[in-house]
Amino acid sequence: MTDNASLPPTKGPVPMGATLLTAGGIAAAFGLASCCALPFFLAGLGIGTAWLGEVGLLAAPHRIPIMILSAVLLTGGAVLLWRQQRAAATCAEGKCAPPLLRLLTLVGLLIGACLLWAGYTYA
Repeated sequence: MTDNASLPPTKGPVPMGATLLTAGGIAAAFGLASCCALPFFLAGLGIGTAWLGEVGLLAAPHRIPIMILSAVLLTGGAVLLWRQQRAAATCAEGKCAPPLLRLLTLVGLLIGACLLWAGYTYA
């Protein structure tokens, strides 16, 4: 038998669950908002929106499932981020998600929530 006490400590894996769920929620919310809200917003900024027509046409028939999927993914990302924040208060150095990753996940959640709201409101 080997003695585990003599082995050097190893870094745990970086928790990416919240980030991946958030990225999926942003993608789904982007598809939802691409039909109506994003073209208005981007045109107001002076950015061409012709490329959004294809995305909007593909997403329009599946509007309700995409909205549900986006809400579920963003909610799951928020729950996992909340758990990461709680664990970060007590975890050892290098064992939990870095603060920058948690901040970027929070920003992604806010962007996804805004896209979800815009896609729901302006469709």
